[in-house]
Amino acid sequence: MVKKCGDSCGDITFEGLSVTYKKILWTVASINFTMFLVESVAGFLADSTALKADALDFFGDAATYAATLLVIGKPLKTRSLIALFKGLSLGAMAIFVLGFTLYRMFITGDPEPFTMGAIGLMALVANTASVLLLMKYRDGDSNVRSVWLCSRNDAIGNVAVILAGAGVFASGTVWPDIIVAFVIAGLFMHSSIQITRQALSER
Repeated sequence: MVKKCGDSCGDITFEGLSVTYKKILWTVASINFTMFLVESVAGFLADSTALKADALDFFGDAATYAATLLVIGKPLKTRSLIALFKGLSLGAMAIFVLGFTLYRMFITGDPEPFTMGAIGLMALVANTASVLLLMKYRDGDSNVRSVWLCSRNDAIGNVAVILAGAGVFASGTVWPDIIVAFVIAGLFMHSSIQITRQALSER
């Protein structure tokens, strides 16, 4: 039987019962939802597939944090069911981003690299703050683990968006933006598989 724990867990699986952890989740959820709005607008203004994909990632993360807060303290079966849903949702997001990116390959017009770089840098600062807040809680049950993976993916995605902006500026083509969108879709799918496997093992 898995024991519950607070801030200090040792070898016991952390289930998110800490008051401090809950406060951190509210903070990072707010950060992610704000950046979802910012990147959504910027993605359309800059005509950047990578920014739009990263905005979707922010939205998924905000939803993940909210769902995690709702099931903290609930039975393991309930928590694993929600984690399974989150894992499958990430997989669906990966397929959507992949499909949209393939469609975008046949649409003319290059994204605006300076907006991509500036918003990517802003998002990187936001996600670095989230990662640092959650670093202590990167291991735990499938719900806790999903929170960490989402934050980590965001930080990686932001670096990729900044590189895409530089690539678009240097090459004068849309391909760096397209490639980074594929990378973000891959991150979605990788996390989806990890979360889904752990959630199934807990049922």
